[in-house]
Amino acid sequence: MMLIAGNWKMFKGPRETREFCAVFEPPGGIEAVLCPPFVSLTAALESEHTVFAQNVHWADEGAFTGEISAPMLREVGVAGAIVGHSERRQYFGETDETVARRAAAALGHGLRVIACVGESLEERESGQMELVLRVQIEAIAEATGPHDRLVIAYEPVWAIGTGLTASAEQAREAHAFVKSILDVPVLYGGSLKPENAGELLDEDGVDGALIGGASLDVESFTAICQAAASLS
Repeated sequence: MMLIAGNWKMFKGPRETREFCAVFEPPGGIEAVLCPPFVSLTAALESEHTVFAQNVHWADEGAFTGEISAPMLREVGVAGAIVGHSERRQYFGETDETVARRAAAALGHGLRVIACVGESLEERESGQMELVLRVQIEAIAEATGPHDRLVIAYEPVWAIGTGLTASAEQAREAHAFVKSILDVPVLYGGSLKPENAGELLDEDGVDGALIGGASLDVESFTAICQAAASLS
């Protein structure tokens, strides 16, 4: 079943979250996941939608100001978590090691995990895409193995928040490479919108999508979910 996850980043407090959830009706044949900010998790969980957190720490508890543990997420009813998003790597010092530790801890506590990998424009243009992806994926694979609650999100970093989008061929090639290293479902995560959702989701090896900006509008996110459902 195709997985379509909406990563709301630092948008939507509890009130807006409740408003979105009240009208969002995903089509059958796919799994839709909402990933609101930490303060909006409980508001989202009031609905019947599947809810993931946007991050999770590797320790069960401790002096880690500003972090959230897997047991805490399990206690409130969250189903999973994103780890290693490119913005976490770029702005908050995430490394391949910390991403792998977060993924392993979350899986160990029964959470599902969307682990993000991807290359920058400079890395792609210099021919380092496969090397960058291999290093990132192998770190996760060594920590978790091909776990049945793990999916990878391929994020071409150069296509996040830029309006650029990987071509269908680029997405297919990258997803095939990811799967050659770690045999798990792979989501596409780079500026996917209703206008290009059908083309990208129809490619071999694309098992769903991790949506950023286009998931904030309920009509836009629903349209992407419907495009995915039409392919199932």
